[in-house]
Amino acid sequence: MKINAKVADGAQAPPARVRGDEAVRGLPTASGRPGTAAACAVLGAALVISVLAAISLGSAVIPFGDTTRFLWAALTGGVISADEVTQYQIIWQVRTPRVVLAAVVGAGLSAVGVAVQAMVRNALADPFILGVSSGASVGAVSVTVFGALAGFGIYAVSVGAFLGSLVASGLVYLAARSATGVTPLRLVLTGVALAFGFEALMSVIVYFAPDSEATSTVLYWTMGSFGAATWGALPVVTAVVVLAVVALRRAARGLDVLSFGDESAASLGVDADRLRGWLFVVTALATGAMVATSGAIGFVGLVVPHLVRIVVGAGHARVLVIAPLFGAVFMVWVDLVCRVVVAPRELPLGVITALVGVPVFITLMRRRGYLFGGR
Repeated sequence: MKINAKVADGAQAPPARVRGDEAVRGLPTASGRPGTAAACAVLGAALVISVLAAISLGSAVIPFGDTTRFLWAALTGGVISADEVTQYQIIWQVRTPRVVLAAVVGAGLSAVGVAVQAMVRNALADPFILGVSSGASVGAVSVTVFGALAGFGIYAVSVGAFLGSLVASGLVYLAARSATGVTPLRLVLTGVALAFGFEALMSVIVYFAPDSEATSTVLYWTMGSFGAATWGALPVVTAVVVLAVVALRRAARGLDVLSFGDESAASLGVDADRLRGWLFVVTALATGAMVATSGAIGFVGLVVPHLVRIVVGAGHARVLVIAPLFGAVFMVWVDLVCRVVVAPRELPLGVITALVGVPVFITLMRRRGYLFGGR
């Protein structure tokens, strides 16, 4: 008996341009440095292999040949035998959207981490330093406890998390803004302070919740998981992350300027406050979309940018090409480890990223000659 696979739904440089067409002189050009194309090719191949391996492996191991055959059937409308339907569903409906989401989120967190560290000139900055994850947690828990946004069905919690992250980002920006603009230090301090406030609000909601569902929701949004990945949720977050990565890559010269400080930026004719505001919007939208689908995953946006800078240098034109690919590969393998190490149970993503990120970051700090932004 045959069935159709479609049954499953499924140094010195010439002037450059930065955001706002400001002319920037005297910045190192990184895009022409040899090795970028080779690194992209290697990481691209590694990503393809990693994705296929992660789809094939799990609590139920499916032979690699069958995995590729099922994927080909799903993409081309091929046919599979009736006794293979269960394995096909595991591959196409469960694992593939999950692995693709892992790659998208890994790429997005790495790129946003690069931008945030330059934007606030802080080596400890990551995509969640501005209170986005705490705001998302409040939004998700509110939907779970009070039943808000029920019209969105199964996506209600994700929508609530996304709205919560946007509200948190807006409050941080408004609170940090002064008559002289938004300085990096005020932005970081305001983000940290409001993050504590959102966490306190979340704790109050959980404390008065009538059942334990809110507690499990908090655990999900603070530790991260791709277990809820579906084909329906993938297009939006993928589009947001791709657009954000492209936008940040186009602003690479501006990020180079911001990393030198506002005074240097002003001397180069760059409106640092305006550029920082634009970057804030892009990074907040991208982070909110990722948190809404996977929860807050720590250390990826913090450690990956530093590792990439050590290898390819400090120029953002190169870093923002390599970091997303490296982050995608890393996150695919992290998710695979979380699925198989205690199968059939699943570890939170934050456990593995912390176990990897903490020793790596300590090693970076002790690495002789390593400075933020390069060697």
